[in-house]
Amino acid sequence: MNAATRSTGQSSVPTVKIIINPIGMDRPRAWLAAGFEDFRKATAVSLAYGMFWVGLSIAVTLGAVMLDLWHWLLPMAAGFMFLGPLVAVGSYGVSRAIEANRTPHLGDAFSAWRPHAGQLAMMGVMMMIFFLAWIRLATLLFALFYGFEAPGPAALYASLLTTPQGLGLILVGSGVGAVLAFGAFTISVVAIPTLMDQDLTFMEGIEASVRSVSRNFRPMLLWAAILTGCVLVGVLTFYIGLALILPVLGHASWHAYEDLVRCEPVESADS
Repeated sequence: MNAATRSTGQSSVPTVKIIINPIGMDRPRAWLAAGFEDFRKATAVSLAYGMFWVGLSIAVTLGAVMLDLWHWLLPMAAGFMFLGPLVAVGSYGVSRAIEANRTPHLGDAFSAWRPHAGQLAMMGVMMMIFFLAWIRLATLLFALFYGFEAPGPAALYASLLTTPQGLGLILVGSGVGAVLAFGAFTISVVAIPTLMDQDLTFMEGIEASVRSVSRNFRPMLLWAAILTGCVLVGVLTFYIGLALILPVLGHASWHAYEDLVRCEPVESADS
């Protein structure tokens, strides 16, 4: 898609009409296949981009342990779901380069945000609000089940699956996290690639995302489950699996956007 130009003299007047396409339950699998194909075509760049985020994740984890903040590790790992759409921006840039029949390079990944930095930054603020809300709720839930004196790391992690308070924390925390995560998914699933591809405001991107989920609830719920499961696998492999999972999901999410969202100039849409 070509970016639509917004008139500077009539910035409040939409120049494009966002159309949401209906999709079937088979499309998430097709997006994954397309994501693997993009990864195959740009293996070196995609893998390097994934390894960058793996290295950063390991550094944050080691920092938390060294600062004796190990009890933050679980909520921070779970909170990755809120920041994942922003992490995927580089993969969108690589997929765009492939579609333009160019050989992708690291600049396509690490500079993909620049043309629409302002609106992407606003989406970043929105996702950070979800992330901070999750961290705050996780802290409150931990205090509710364990009190204000945290047990040692070995005792805590051993108790999660063997004591009533540990199981209660997991069940309630998973429920609260799932609600927050689906809210974040709903406002961002196609918002960020839309903002990369079109000259729109972040609120218009959010609107496109919400409409995509609303119109295609069942396939998008499946897509959300696939994203969550894949990221969980990546985290459980001590982040190493994310080197492959993050770029593949990013490429797949770009193809999901192209499947779901069609932007037409207002003149041709109304004609």
